[in-house]
Amino acid sequence: MEIWHNPRCSKSRTAKAALDAADPGHTVRRYLDEPPTAAQLDEVLTKLGKQPWEITRLKEPLAKELGLAAKPKDRAAWIAVLAANPVLIERPIIITDDGRAFVARSPNELDAALS
Repeated sequence: MEIWHNPRCSKSRTAKAALDAADPGHTVRRYLDEPPTAAQLDEVLTKLGKQPWEITRLKEPLAKELGLAAKPKDRAAWIAVLAANPVLIERPIIITDDGRAFVARSPNELDAALS
């Protein structure tokens, strides 16, 4: 398993702690330090069954600065924005060994990722 983790985020820390207990061999990707490529984002979005605007932190100052809320819903363009600005990616994202992915912010999503 892999977690896209931001240690400054309480939801991300909670998910990492649960993952540490459930699967000590998982990979931690500090996605702000090691941003995903556009291709990796596209792959994870497909696993999530989501569009990029659905995992974008629109309340971040940068999102407001970029005017993302008003941007057309063009998947490739939004993926490019997220790849260039990983701080806008919702966290934590857990990718399971069997190919599923979850934005594990809620207890239900975290439980689903770990089951």
